[in-house]
Amino acid sequence: MQQGGVYFNGINAGTLSRLDSGVFAFEYTDDYFNSPSMPAISLTLPKTKKKHESNTLFPFFYGLLTEGINKEMQCRLLKIDENDDFTRLLKTASSDTIGAITIKEEI
Repeated sequence: MQQGGVYFNGINAGTLSRLDSGVFAFEYTDDYFNSPSMPAISLTLPKTKKKHESNTLFPFFYGLLTEGINKEMQCRLLKIDENDDFTRLLKTASSDTIGAITIKEEI
């Protein structure tokens, strides 16, 4: 299983995982969920105690990835399969992303 911590403006909002079965899961942390001042990270991932699951990488997270020549360069430099969007997300979305969300790989 691979996973990363999802941060909203530096605050730990939840965990994004790729399970051994290949299913992707996102779950809010208890502290983030219980804080009424903290918004959902996306309209497509509302705040709920239920784990969000998908057979493909959630479009919200996919939107944080680079495309084109930048994707090719990242994959070549980091030795990542160009079809492995989840690993690329974990390796590249820890800083300098568009918006308030960052993802830090958890080892």
